[in-house]
Amino acid sequence: MRVLELTEQPIHRIPFLNAAKGGGVESQQLPILAGRVDTLPEGLDALLVASDLQGVVRAGSDKSTRLLGEELVDVYLKLAAQGSVPAPERTGVLLAGDLYAAPNGDKRGASGDVRSVWEAFARSFRWVAGVEGNHDRFGTDAEKAALLSQPNLHLIDYGTIALETLSVGGVSGIMGDPAKPGRRDTKEFLAALAVTLEAQPDLLLLHQGPTGAAAQLGDEQVTALMGRYGSMLTVCGHVHWEQPLAALNPSMQVLNVDCRAIVLTR
Repeated sequence: MRVLELTEQPIHRIPFLNAAKGGGVESQQLPILAGRVDTLPEGLDALLVASDLQGVVRAGSDKSTRLLGEELVDVYLKLAAQGSVPAPERTGVLLAGDLYAAPNGDKRGASGDVRSVWEAFARSFRWVAGVEGNHDRFGTDAEKAALLSQPNLHLIDYGTIALETLSVGGVSGIMGDPAKPGRRDTKEFLAALAVTLEAQPDLLLLHQGPTGAAAQLGDEQVTALMGRYGSMLTVCGHVHWEQPLAALNPSMQVLNVDCRAIVLTR
């Protein structure tokens, strides 16, 4: 799969609250961009890809909030009803991790339960697949198992799965101290990535991705390992890129969706 075009101007922006660097809360906007790819599985009209939706949206007059990912689902449904994006039942969702924010949006790097976001996508879209970010939690083991029992919901630890005729690979988490949630020993992470790459998926999902151009930061070890393999589109997040698309070589693209959502159509 190859990205042929990305719009510069968003088709929509979602206002949300996020923790400010100096403390407190600030207002930000999640852009929803449009793009075109050269191929999609028969029966799919679009892929919605996103990651690092670490914010909250006011949900009512009582000042309660909900996670930004849940708001993205509702906004997409409204845009689909207007004909601005394809129907959700003909749209697959790919998530590259980190979907949690503190209830008041006032704590940077908060970790917590993201099951409500995954469930919202699974209820409304054809299917949802993705990898776990280092700030994502899924409740108890029993609660996580119940979530993953849904037939159209696929959390990839490592390896590949088949979605329609699309082969999707993924590796969850980031490199770091394995005693901390959402982290893998560096050797283990790279070994899991090598196994996944050897399967030659059409599309690769990572939370911690490779480097792109000079301002497109990532992990050099991931970049070097990916460079040994053939053509694929990699979707990642974790570190924000102002320019979301990069090419590692003529046949390998990287699409960074940190704090953005992109609707990819044929």
